[in-house]
Amino acid sequence: MSTNAKQNSIIADPSLAHDGHLKIDWVRAHMPVLNRIRDRFEKEQPFKGLKVAISLHLEAKTAYLAKVVQAGGADVTITGSNPLSTQDDVCAALVEDGITVFAKYNPSPEEYKQLLVHTLETKPDLIIDDGGDLVTILHSERQDLLAQVRGGAEETTTGILRLKAMEKEGQLKFPMVAVNDAFCKYLFDNRYGTGQSVWDGINRTTNLVVAGKTVVVVGYGWCGKGVAMRAKGLGANVIVTEIDAIKAVEAYMDGFAVMPMVEAAKVGDFFVTVTGNRDVIRGEHYEVMKDGAILSNAGHFDVEVNKPELEALSVSKRTVRRNIEEYELKDGRKVYILAEGRLVNLAAGDGHPAEIMDMTFALQAMSLKYVNDQYKAIGNKVVNVPYELDEQVARFKLESLGFGIDSLSAEQKAYLESWIEH
Repeated sequence: MSTNAKQNSIIADPSLAHDGHLKIDWVRAHMPVLNRIRDRFEKEQPFKGLKVAISLHLEAKTAYLAKVVQAGGADVTITGSNPLSTQDDVCAALVEDGITVFAKYNPSPEEYKQLLVHTLETKPDLIIDDGGDLVTILHSERQDLLAQVRGGAEETTTGILRLKAMEKEGQLKFPMVAVNDAFCKYLFDNRYGTGQSVWDGINRTTNLVVAGKTVVVVGYGWCGKGVAMRAKGLGANVIVTEIDAIKAVEAYMDGFAVMPMVEAAKVGDFFVTVTGNRDVIRGEHYEVMKDGAILSNAGHFDVEVNKPELEALSVSKRTVRRNIEEYELKDGRKVYILAEGRLVNLAAGDGHPAEIMDMTFALQAMSLKYVNDQYKAIGNKVVNVPYELDEQVARFKLESLGFGIDSLSAEQKAYLESWIEH
């Protein structure tokens, strides 16, 4: 065990480490792409002598990413990106493995913020962020820590929106790689990962049947596509609400009903928000909801379901099951919110399947190496994951499955590249 990591860390209970190690060992056995990258990092040591700060949902799969970065020579510090997704046993295991951890399950808002600050006070050279919390603090409250940061990688849509706003205003002070926009992220993590893990969280929390119910999916981006697809597979009648006409037509063509939220609110049994925006379910919607409606969020921040407006319309509030809050409205109707409106797949579940996060975290590890190698050339802007890295992750995944694909012949390449041959 690293004495430095043990002394500096802030975690809930070091005695939980054994269970945390078991969780990490399980996901490692199901993350062959990341294992391959770890082997490469151990040989090449791309982060030797560097400090890396990570803010992600701190559960077993994230823990293994931290260990892969550590295997590349980095001094790693990690914190959570959501108060309810941190797993205390995993934190304890990481400390035993020499990684500094500032995280615990369900801290107060003030404590949660301080844990982020502690992570940045290690003066990292590189960062991996989720939702832009580390980057925002660095550019607002702790600009004294900016100079050493070479760059980093961002995990999610919400964070990339924040980064691009900073870049547009000329405020971004180092390069960030938009991992969320990579093919091997949004095609698989956002769609299949979110689709499965959201329903894992809802089902284990509510213990209710989905078949025959009406599910309202709020937003039809890649995450919304996955949630709607899995709801349909569970036997639900699915309604999609959208602000984008093109996505709304796509939802219709995929076999789903499309309507404004104020109409969908009247008939929904389950609601899942996946927009990245605030107040997409609010007062006017609560006023027409069915008795027993169940609301959940799969966006990064807990702002999509407006809780203050629901509380204002309620006469009582109580916790009826772990991660289920019941709001009784003035007319006797009851509305339920799962996991305090935070990410239901992580706050009330274990997040995406290990095989899915294998690709996403492989992209994170490779993007971190890329930005470290190229940060001076990239400049202070948001850039996409290079296609060759994206494709390499896909090839590693195929190889781990025992699959192969074809290659173009010289004649085929010439045909595709010529305007004369036909």
